[in-house]
Amino acid sequence: MDNALVSVLVPIFNVERYLDQCLDSLSRQSYQNLEILCINDGSTDGSRAIIESYASADARFKLIDKPNSGYGDSMNRGLELARGKYISILESDDFLDFNAIEYMVSMAEADRLEVFKCNFWLYWSEGRPEYSYRNDVYFTLATSEMVNLGVHAPRNYPDIFWKKPSIWSALYLKRFLDENGIRFLPTPGASYQDSSFTFKVFSCAERARYSGKAFLHYRQDNEQSSVNSPGKVYCICDEHAEMRRFLDEERPELRQGLDPVRAYVKFLNYAWNYDRLTTDLKSEFLDRFSLEMHEEVERGSIPEGVLDGSYASDDELALYQYFTLPQVASLRQVLYKKDVYAAVRSSRLSASKLETMKNFWSIGGASGVAELVKLKLREG
Repeated sequence: MDNALVSVLVPIFNVERYLDQCLDSLSRQSYQNLEILCINDGSTDGSRAIIESYASADARFKLIDKPNSGYGDSMNRGLELARGKYISILESDDFLDFNAIEYMVSMAEADRLEVFKCNFWLYWSEGRPEYSYRNDVYFTLATSEMVNLGVHAPRNYPDIFWKKPSIWSALYLKRFLDENGIRFLPTPGASYQDSSFTFKVFSCAERARYSGKAFLHYRQDNEQSSVNSPGKVYCICDEHAEMRRFLDEERPELRQGLDPVRAYVKFLNYAWNYDRLTTDLKSEFLDRFSLEMHEEVERGSIPEGVLDGSYASDDELALYQYFTLPQVASLRQVLYKKDVYAAVRSSRLSASKLETMKNFWSIGGASGVAELVKLKLREG
C-alpha cells in the first residue's frame, strides 16, 4: 500500500462532552500517516484544552484556532491548510473504528479513486443499540435492488443524488477537490452544508466507488446537532441556491443533464424540511417552497406539464423526470393548493382519522372534506 498522507478534518465547536472519544479514535488508527487538523471554531467550553492535550502528546494533531464563523468556513480553512493526498472528515461528536482509514486508503489507491464512500453506524450514547444505515448509494430506484456500481461517474446514476448527503466515512482526493473548486458554503451559523458539497462532488467526479462496510459511528443524541435545530428554517435554501450557482457559473456544461436532478433533490429536501419544522414555522416556509418550485418550472428544471393542473397518467410520467405520480400530486399542491398540501402533510404525520377530517374541514368546510375524498380516490 502506498503510504499516502491523509488529512483528517475535525470541525469543533463546544463539543467537550464527545471530543475525547472522537480524537482518541483517530490516535488509535491502524493507518499512521495522518495529519489531524482540529479546527476550533471559537469554542467557549473546554474543547480547546482537549485539542491541546492531544497535540502536545502526538505531533499528528494540529490545532487550528479561529473566531467563530461557522461550519462551512471551518471546513474551507481545513481544506486550504491540508497537505494530504486525501481528505477525510470526522465530525467531532462521532468516532471511527481502528481500521477505517487503512481500509479506505487501500481501496482508493487500488482503484485510483477521486471519491470513496463507506457505510456507517447509527449510534446512541446509551439506551439503544447501534444499527447500520442502509448503504443507499448501492440502492437503485429503477430496480429496487442492491447493485455494486464499481468505479463510475455518479452523475450517470441520478439516484445517488437524493440519498443522505453524508460527507464523512469517506476519502476525497484533494487534487480533485481543488481542480474542481469544490468547497463548502461559508454561511455563518448555517446548517446542512454537506448538501451542496456532496452535490458538487457527485456532479464532478469521474472515479467514485462505494462500500457497504461500516466504520464510522454517527451519533444521534447530540442535542446540539443541526438535525435537532428546527429554528434553522432557511439553511437548506441557501444550500440549494449554491448548487444552482455552481452549475450556472462553475460547470455550465453539466447544467442540462443535472438541472432536473438538482430540482428534484430540492423538492425532496424542502418537503423534508417542511415536515420537521414546528407548526408556527411551517406556513412561512411553505410560501418559500411554493415560490421556488414556480421558479424551477419557469427555468425549465421541472417540466411545464405540471402547469395543466391534471394528474399525470402512467404514459405521461416520463415528462416529470424523477417525480413519482404521488410526488407530482404533492408538487401541484405546493404550487397551487398550499392549504391542501399543509393538510395532507399534517394528516400523514398523525395517526388520527378524526384529526385528518379536522385538517381538511379547516381548509374549506365541506369542500375541504370533499378534497380529502378526491385525494383518497386518486390514491386508490
